[in-house]
Amino acid sequence: MLSQSRYCLFTQCPKCLWLRVNRPELAPEDPALAARMETGNAIGDMAMGLFGKFTEVTAYRPDGRLDLSRMITYTEELIRAGEEIICEASFSYKGNYCAVDILKKDKDGYAIYEVKSSTHAALIYATDIAYQKYVLEQCGVHVTGTYLVCINNEYVYDGALDIAKFFKIIDMADEVEGQYPSVKENIVAAEQVLAGTEAPVCDLSVGCRSPYDCAFWDYCTVHLPKPSVFDLYRFTFEKALAYYQRGVVSFEDVLRDGEMKNSVRALQIHHELHECEPHVDKDGIRKYLDSLSFPLYFLDFETMQPVVPQFVGTRPYQQIPFQYSLHYVLEEEGDVFHKEFLAESGVDPRRALAEHLCADIPADACVLAYNKGFECARIRELASAFPDLAEHLLHIADNIEDLIDPFRAGYYYTRAINGSFSIKSVLPALYPDDPALDYHNLKGVHNGSEAMDIFPKIKDMPPRMHRQRSIRSR
Repeated sequence: MLSQSRYCLFTQCPKCLWLRVNRPELAPEDPALAARMETGNAIGDMAMGLFGKFTEVTAYRPDGRLDLSRMITYTEELIRAGEEIICEASFSYKGNYCAVDILKKDKDGYAIYEVKSSTHAALIYATDIAYQKYVLEQCGVHVTGTYLVCINNEYVYDGALDIAKFFKIIDMADEVEGQYPSVKENIVAAEQVLAGTEAPVCDLSVGCRSPYDCAFWDYCTVHLPKPSVFDLYRFTFEKALAYYQRGVVSFEDVLRDGEMKNSVRALQIHHELHECEPHVDKDGIRKYLDSLSFPLYFLDFETMQPVVPQFVGTRPYQQIPFQYSLHYVLEEEGDVFHKEFLAESGVDPRRALAEHLCADIPADACVLAYNKGFECARIRELASAFPDLAEHLLHIADNIEDLIDPFRAGYYYTRAINGSFSIKSVLPALYPDDPALDYHNLKGVHNGSEAMDIFPKIKDMPPRMHRQRSIRSR
């Protein structure tokens, strides 16, 4: 009936659990899910060796599915034999199943170590561990400790991976103790939900976004007007939910409510309700353009973010730039030129990219980036890594202006933007008749997330595919 993942889904939202089990097709496909699962599995495998020699109980059926019965039986045998370290230790109590990432023998029993690819503790992890503790204790195992094994994002790779430093262990005793008393009651309630022939009635709540975004949001909000208060520009989910709960849902409701003071949101509401022509604040745009100077450079990075650092001097999850695109105009109404850099997959790209960047952009040039904080942070990291290039790189970072500013200031707005000033929303809204400027029409690699996932894999692709991927990513 239940596993720890299903139990955690129930604590987030009972309806989410029922839909996940009975109507999974209602959740849109998540392109990044496979990559996240691959990462989680790799981190779990690494952590198995954290305490030395171990025995893993994972077993599979001929059809490739986990053989849970065999895993449970093997775990029982290992515990009776006094095995010190058991990985994926499996237990079942009245249909409630759990697998403990690392079960470590202590003097009086066993301690639970839950492995996550996160860098910090979260309440949902305590919920997960509390369920495991309950199942183990009902199976007669005395749980002596409850711990979270997560990633130490301050660890700096020196060329040889030290998993003892890569991971950090957090004692979750207090957090688990707070969750434990409600486990039995939650299990009973979750089983009742799963026994039902219809999804339970649950209104929108914080569980729609916490601790994770619910995959069934579109299904559960089909009754909302489009757009709704949840689509307002830079309006937090918590604020939107508070409006919804007091009956302010549609844009008409928001307008009548009279509490919305943000000028850009007011523009959004006005354009949606009245289908206005694009709003253009010529004075505001002119002021912004006057702050720029020629030559003018337009910079955009692509990065990868390895969980396990691959290059000396880098940390877990550090953003590593491997590509940039650089358009530039030397004078007003001049021709547009383009330069680019694409690193070789499998080698540290940072030094070569930094050198090319210094060669391609004069130190005092005016540079534009969309949402410049990202590019500025990457350049400052490169300056820190390569002191001999630091002066030039820091000059570049100091001279970057943000192309998103005139949109966020409300100097331009059109209904097609739909309250989002992401480049992926603004660009097709500005040029609706140019399919070449729609990210969805790109071949192979459509966005930064896909580029981040594919680039590290290029080194392992056949030469012909390697070349195709490299070209498409440009």
